[in-house]
Amino acid sequence: MDSFRYDELVQRALISVVRELLEVVSLNGLPGSHHFYIRFRTDHPRVRIPAFLKERHPEEVMIVIQYQFWNLKVNSDGFCVDLSFNGVRETLDVSFSALTAFVDPSVKFALQFTPSFEKTPAPEDPDPSKKVPPKDGKIISFDNFRKK
Repeated sequence: MDSFRYDELVQRALISVVRELLEVVSLNGLPGSHHFYIRFRTDHPRVRIPAFLKERHPEEVMIVIQYQFWNLKVNSDGFCVDLSFNGVRETLDVSFSALTAFVDPSVKFALQFTPSFEKTPAPEDPDPSKKVPPKDGKIISFDNFRKK
């Protein structure tokens, strides 16, 4: 090992924050006005979502954990939750490694993630060896959210 992978260490630490918050909510519900916006990659190999949602959001989607969610279960790799879409309950199974953002707007808290995974080339892709560079994301500083 030539150097420390600080980016991976920070990523794991941030995921542990989300994991712990979701574990508390799975046991006790959301306190006060807290609610979560969770963005994740729908093309991640360890994400299971309904086909209609994947068709509408082939790369990334944001879900809201607030009033209507059921059966939130958390494990070391991810979480599973039932949400309502047009009055129909659907189950989403999301790997923590697919997360791109976690926000609790009630307290102005936000985290941004850089998911890393190998995308399976689409069957219609004539040259799967071509790699598309990732989109640039904004970096969120913790200082922006600390109470002063």
